Amino acid sequence: MLDKIGIGIDLVKIEKFKKLEYKNNTDFYKNIFTSSEIKYCLKFSEPYEHFAGKFALKEAIIKSIGKKIPLVSIITDHNNSQPTVKIKNSSEYSFMVTLSHEDEFAVAVIISAKL
Repeated sequence: MLDKIGIGIDLVKIEKFKKLEYKNNTDFYKNIFTSSEIKYCLKFSEPYEHFAGKFALKEAIIKSIGKKIPLVSIITDHNNSQPTVKIKNSSEYSFMVTLSHEDEFAVAVIISAKL
């Protein structure tokens, strides 16, 4: 049974995204995030902590499932202020997700179960 369970964690410095201002680096962001993720992050006065958090979620997913997949194929969202994730065109996994950002870091932890 444990071979069907995975865990992933990722820590991201928010400053890395602040240095890559969205309006000057749209191609970079579009290679990582879906249009709805970009729209979500840009609605905040400090969007880069949200970009960093979503990036951490995506990296933690890859670690938890042990497969290299394109970051843009990992879709993050929020349900009642709780982060959610899924892999585009896949129902192979179920995920438990937690995300936090504080000061200069964003961190995400994922537990995945292969169905």
